Parts: sequence; C-alpha cells; structure tokens
Amino acid sequence: MPTSLTINPRLADFVISEAEMFRSRDNVTVTQSGSEIESGTVLGKITASGKYIPYVDTATDGSQTAAAILYTGLPAATGDKKAVVFNADCEVRRGALTGLDAAAETDLRTIGIKVRGTAGIAGIATPAL
Repeated sequence: MPTSLTINPRLADFVISEAEMFRSRDNVTVTQSGSEIESGTVLGKITASGKYIPYVDTATDGSQTAAAILYTGLPAATGDKKAVVFNADCEVRRGALTGLDAAAETDLRTIGIKVRGTAGIAGIATPAL
C-alpha cells in the first residue's frame, strides 16, 4: 500500500529576511468573515477602522491597497482577532504568498516589502548532476 506524506509549511515560511529587533512586524487587528486566513496572506487595511482584512483589489474601503502580510495563520472565525503582520522592511517569497497580484506587489514595495522569485516557478532548485 503506498504511503502519502504531507508537509505543512513552517510558520512564516514565506519570509526570506527581515529587519532587526522585529522592526518588520506589528500587532494588528484582523477582521474575519468566517473563513480561515493562512499565514502569508496579503492583507489590506480598512481606512475607516484601521483593521486589516484579506487584500481585495476591487474594494473601495482601503483594503484594495496591500498593506501587510499575515505572520500567523488564523483559524476560521468571525469578528476581530489580534494578529502579527509583516508591514515593513522585509523580503518574501512570491510562491508562498496568498492573494498576491501585480498591484499588491507594487503596494508592498512602497512600504519596504520586496517580493522575490519568479511567478509560476517553484521555489525549489535541483543542482545539475
């Protein structure tokens, strides 16, 4: 009988580097609408409340501008939850982010978050034999 192995990504597996002394991170409030939000999800900040939700490029409430990346995933819930985000001075792996598009990448770069890697190419390299 074949064996199936599943490897869950490590916490913040998307981070390549960050600034010293946790300067890249902040504690914020994330408003959830019932579904799980994975670590590495791009977030937008609602202008009126200052709270974060998953980035939506077609929104008009402020969340159409990428403002952070979620550090620790949040289980399915409804309402406001405290969370840690990366919102400045770090480098992240493109293939490990959720919700990233070209506009979000531009937004993230303006706050000092550089997205590394090539779209559509796996992050694992095999050396030549």
